[in-house]
Amino acid sequence: MTNFLNTIKNRRSIYSLGRNTFLSETEIMDLIKEAVKQSPSAFNAQEPRIITLFGDAHEKLWELTEQALEPLTPAEAFENTKQKLAGFKAGLGTAMFFNDVDTTKQLQEQFTLYADNFPAWAEQANGIATANTWTTLAEAGIGANLQHYNPVIDEAVANEWDVPSNWRLRSQLVFGSPEGQAGEKVFLADDERFKVFK
Repeated sequence: MTNFLNTIKNRRSIYSLGRNTFLSETEIMDLIKEAVKQSPSAFNAQEPRIITLFGDAHEKLWELTEQALEPLTPAEAFENTKQKLAGFKAGLGTAMFFNDVDTTKQLQEQFTLYADNFPAWAEQANGIATANTWTTLAEAGIGANLQHYNPVIDEAVANEWDVPSNWRLRSQLVFGSPEGQAGEKVFLADDERFKVFK
């Protein structure tokens, strides 16, 4: 197995996170920036945009998420939701991944033959950037898990951090020191996922 395959094998969802990292916030930001910059995108469009939150801002995100979810969650289930969000809040930070929809629109206008594909390609670029960032953090000894509270939190996030109107929130990568192990990973049978023809 290659080093790269070992690296992506070790990238797991870590839900028990803390703030005991040996890397500084600046060092973590350098990793995030480089992982995103080195991620490919169709037509080299580079649609992914990132806002990274530490400290009070990180905690504020999960408070806003709790406020947004409370009226939408049955009362009997909300305590579990609060505990889950508290786990995210206990981490060191959150990288929020966005797509620049203006870039996608410009490409659709410029290359009309492929217009229908550009939104999907933008999502692919965002997914690659997210996975590369997550894997890079894992290789540096930082645990993370990926959340998708958009669009429920979009308005609150935009208002709190002055997010440009052309940035569309896609996911939230919560990270910190790994304080627990990942759960068991179950795979579908290979014959359900892979085909080879010669």
